Amino acid sequence: MNILVTGGAGFIGSNFVHYWIEKYPSDNLVVFDKLTYAGNLENIKEVLRDSRPNGAIFVKGDICNRDLLEKTLKDFEIDSIVHFAAESHVDRSIEAPDDFIQTNIIGTFNILELLKKYPHIRLHHVSTDEVYGDLPLDKPEVKFTENSKYSPSSPYSASKAASDHLVRAYVRTYGIKATISNCSNNFGPFCFPEKLIPLVITRALYNQEIPVYGTGEQVRDWIHTRDHVYGIDLILRKGKLGETYLLGGNGERQNIWVVRKILEILGKPENLIVHVGDRKGHDQRYAIDYSKARKDLGFEPLKNFEERLKETIEWYKNNEDWWKESKKKADIIAEKYLAQRL
Repeated sequence: MNILVTGGAGFIGSNFVHYWIEKYPSDNLVVFDKLTYAGNLENIKEVLRDSRPNGAIFVKGDICNRDLLEKTLKDFEIDSIVHFAAESHVDRSIEAPDDFIQTNIIGTFNILELLKKYPHIRLHHVSTDEVYGDLPLDKPEVKFTENSKYSPSSPYSASKAASDHLVRAYVRTYGIKATISNCSNNFGPFCFPEKLIPLVITRALYNQEIPVYGTGEQVRDWIHTRDHVYGIDLILRKGKLGETYLLGGNGERQNIWVVRKILEILGKPENLIVHVGDRKGHDQRYAIDYSKARKDLGFEPLKNFEERLKETIEWYKNNEDWWKESKKKADIIAEKYLAQRL
């Protein structure tokens, strides 16, 4: 296959690139990335063609630039697109939603318009469980399914919901070949330190205070990026066109539990935790029922949450050169929240 990976230098996209080149060395990968704050060529330098004969080719580009996108599709004879490119941080979407509307909605629209011209190209659109809103804390048996009602809470999740709807509309109206996956919260290598797990790890390593929204009782269903991209692999090979698949990691945990577990593994004191004012419109709980992916694709996370969390902590301990500069930006955000301590 000749695969275009949008956002392939970002967090989840770069993990997909590493996975795919390792597993399918005869395929040709083209990474298309704007290199915003979360996109980093360092994430994929070891798997670019400069470093290995079967490596990925990199094209710096914005999915909002339809002409460059089309040129890339033609130049490299692309037959598949895996679409990761997105603005993805809830807090930033609340402060400044403009980029989220442009990238997540207009960028996806550009891809879909091109697929009308090149109907042989198959698209896989990567989305989030946040499009469904949240679940009650007191009903642990209730989980998101592919039939759950859309009820986004933030500009980020609303923009991803819009892109999901566009993909489905283009499948039905124009007959494009596409699948969608909605996943739970990702963690693993190459995650920008503004997100909860890398924020806690990197600040704990420096013995810095760690902000936790409200009581920290909000629940997230975590999936490691390796398990996530494995699920995408199964969708590309076995998924039915036009279908949506939910990918979860059996990682449903309270935020405060995750923070305390990281501190425990690192041997750091819990008095580093500082409870701060809650996020606007904060979703209380996410949980994914991935039984459809299990039944139709044979999907199951390859390792449990605790194993993956220990692996992730070790990666951040061993790769400080990768995150120490971006940590400075994440620290600015963290200090702003710490100023709102309860």
